[in-house]
Order: sequence, then C-alpha cells, then structure tokens
Amino acid sequence: MKKLFGVLLSVVMMVGCVGCGTGSGASDVPDEITIGFAGTLSGENALVGEYQKNAIKVVENELAANDGCIEIMGKKVKVNIALEDTEAKPDICANVYRKFVDEYKAVAIVGPNESSCALAAGPIAQEAEVPNVTIFATNDEVTKVGDYVFRACYLDPFQGKVAATFAYDDLEAKTAAVLFSNADAYSKYLKDAFVEGFEARGGEVVAIEEYAGADVKDFNAQLVNISTKDPEVLFLPNQVGELPLQIKQARGMGIESTLLGGDSWDLTTLVDVAGKDMVEGACYVAPFSSSDTSEAARAWVKAYHEIAGENPGSHATLAYEALHIVLGALESLETYDGSSLKDAIYATNMDLPSGNVTMDEQGNPKKNAVILKYKDGIGEYVATVEAE
Repeated sequence: MKKLFGVLLSVVMMVGCVGCGTGSGASDVPDEITIGFAGTLSGENALVGEYQKNAIKVVENELAANDGCIEIMGKKVKVNIALEDTEAKPDICANVYRKFVDEYKAVAIVGPNESSCALAAGPIAQEAEVPNVTIFATNDEVTKVGDYVFRACYLDPFQGKVAATFAYDDLEAKTAAVLFSNADAYSKYLKDAFVEGFEARGGEVVAIEEYAGADVKDFNAQLVNISTKDPEVLFLPNQVGELPLQIKQARGMGIESTLLGGDSWDLTTLVDVAGKDMVEGACYVAPFSSSDTSEAARAWVKAYHEIAGENPGSHATLAYEALHIVLGALESLETYDGSSLKDAIYATNMDLPSGNVTMDEQGNPKKNAVILKYKDGIGEYVATVEAE
C-alpha cells in the first residue's frame, strides 16, 4: 500500500513533514506540483461532480495530515489539485486538458468521467506527454490513444459480459431485449458486449432498439416493439440522465421484464427521478460496493461518510482511486519527468477500496465487478465477479 493511502487508514497520523519544499531530494523536483482534475460539475450528470468533489476533499484531508505534501525522491512537495468542469462535453473537455497542459503545467491529469470526453481529450495529454488516468471511461478505445492514457475502471467488454452472464445464469433469463443510444460510445459498446455475451451463453436477444442521443424524450415506439417480444430481461446501457424516462415509460406500458444496467445506474439521481417503485428489483453492474469489508474499503467509506453524510458509490470511489494511482506513482519516482511517471503508473500495485489494482500493458487495471440490486431505493450487494 502506498504511503499516502496509509494516512487514511491511520486517520490522524501526523508525521514527518515540517513544511513542503524541504528534504534532500534531487534539485529537479519542484516545491509544488499540480494535478489537473477534469470533473463533471454541470449538465445532466452534475451529481457526478458532487461525488468527485467529495472524493477530492477526502484526498485533501489525507494530504493535510502531512502539511499538504507527498514525498518525491526524498523531497517534501506540496500537491495542488486543480478542478475544472468538462460539462460532460467532449469539446469542453478538450479545452480543459489544454488549460491543464498550457496554464497549470499539470504533472498529471485525472478524469474525465465519460468515454466520449476521454476519447476527445486523451490525444492532448498523449501529445504533451502528461500522464492521464481517466475515471469512469469504460470504452475499450480510451487507452488505445497512447501510452500516457490510463483508466481507473474496468472495460465495457468486461462489464457487458458480467451483465450477460448474470442475466443468463443468476436471473435464469433465456430472452433479452436492449434499448441503447447510437450517439453514445459507452452505450453502443456496452450493448455490443452484452449481446455477444448473452448469445454466447445460449440466450436469445429478441429485440435491439436504438435512439439518437440525450435529446430524445419519447421512447414509446422502441418500447412497443420490445413489449411485443416479451423479453425476460430488458438491458438499458444508457446514461443516467436518460434512464428515468426509459424506465417510467417501460413500466407505464406494462413491460414487466427484469431491468438490468451497467455502472451508469449507480447514482442516487436515478432513484430520485425515476422513483423507488420504478427501479425496485432492477440489477446493475458496478465497480464498488460500500458493504465491502476490506480494510481499505472500510477506511474509505468512513472518511467519505464523514464529509458527505452518506456512503460512497462507484463514481466517488473511482475518482478517489484515480487520484491515488497518480499520487502513488509520484511517490515511487526515482527520476522526475513525465516518462518516468508514466512508467510508474504502469507499475501500479496498490490495495485500494475496490481491491488490489495493477495495470496491464495497455494502461487498463485488473479490477473486479459487483452486482447490485435496488431495494427500497438502495443498491444492495448481490455478488462479486472476479477480474479476468
């Protein structure tokens, strides 16, 4: 476990650092560094930004226990986390990355949350040779941008397969239907992975219906077609801003299929807008459950709850873990430059709230998934699926 994460576990450990910028470290290590954080602070997914701000606050509290410093090559260095809003829009996200590179001179970038934003902004980090750890960008193509782009989450092919296997094996469904957005990379690739996985298990996908992005508000035509097929499972791999209407309209026309989703379902705003009754019994894939009993998970849940007054979900947890992946790599440096930091991120081996995390040669972490099921508006733990 990396040095800074140990601060969380001991909660009040106040050690070592008298002041930042001190120590016998190499002269090329600066007194202060900035990590850029590309957050989702406004727009339909603005609640994600609240979770991210809470995660940042936990990390800042950990840093405060060491006077805001980490140790890099024997030198105490002050860490600043610069939070900027991507609005969950690819063009805005690209501008934020340019700001991090040109104005903040960031040593690394954490974020964004969305695959479409990561695909638009990743090339900027790659060209500048600034390591980038994306948060919830599950699309398979994200880290193929280059060797400076990483992620803190699992990939869509994995979570799609997990959802398909759960539908066939645990829900014992033999038929399924899908409603997805053809304007969203996350939705399209998750749909593909689910369909492939479900059919590979022996299931039949009886209907695949699509719509053209977040501006669509009427799904009745697609849902009528799905209703006529009477699937046992309806898979909705869509963004949280779109899901409540889809759920309400599906239930409103009498579709009784078990609802199944990806990790975009792991937001309280879904329950708030759709209603507890509408989501009751729905299942979804997520990277983290606050009922995890590991030492790292319990410490994280406690620290987050003290700040937010609630337990953390997957969005907060992955934001926290992405920051720790960067901080842990910085603490392990033997040479201070972007290439060495990139290599240190590839060498990640950390016990984090969601489990032990290592990186493969593509910059993707080996991570487990959990299945959660809504009961009285709360996603309750059902099962853990081990990373492949």
